[in-house]
Amino acid sequence: MKEQRTSGSGPRARTPGSDEKILAAAKELFLADRYDGVTLERVAERAGVSRQTVYNRFGAKETVFREMVRHHWAAFDGPDRRGIEWDGGASAEDVLRGFARSLQRFATETDQIRFARLVVAESGRLPWIADEFYRLGKGPVAAAFAACLDDLAGRGLLRCQDTYLAARQFMGLVQEFLVWPGVMAFAEEVAGQPAAEVVIEEAVRTFLARYGP
Repeated sequence: MKEQRTSGSGPRARTPGSDEKILAAAKELFLADRYDGVTLERVAERAGVSRQTVYNRFGAKETVFREMVRHHWAAFDGPDRRGIEWDGGASAEDVLRGFARSLQRFATETDQIRFARLVVAESGRLPWIADEFYRLGKGPVAAAFAACLDDLAGRGLLRCQDTYLAARQFMGLVQEFLVWPGVMAFAEEVAGQPAAEVVIEEAVRTFLARYGP
């Protein structure tokens, strides 16, 4: 039976216990064996539940994958994510530095590097995987950060007309060193790159040299 694609972007009602186990099991399997190597039977076995339970909760493998992506990005603790309040009185330096550290933590303390490798490997054949990775994660993160930059610009702490462009530029300054060498498995570059704090401080200085008041 062909799996049906779901397009809803809102959070689904979940029973935390069983769904957490199912999504954690699915993540392990997808990261190890990619999309075609995973079945609902394997997810159920890894999660310690019946296949019918997985089917009743999610309906299809594609839905499991989409919900797994949503669950993965929910761990990001940057501005406006997971209900964390952003200090509206913070300086531009503090906002930029805090966001960069959130990017760095997400890359090192979760499976983000392996997840990005999976998306790169599968997106040519299954473009919807890259679409979902962006729609459910990177897109909202960039938009939330751009909203922070809007506030800084409104308070006269930045001179920036296109805050979304600026947000993506800053993310690039950080991720070019702290994320993408790991995704591409550039062992020599990873071994020889500057410390994370050096990368972050230079990114903040570079950004403010362009957009500072």
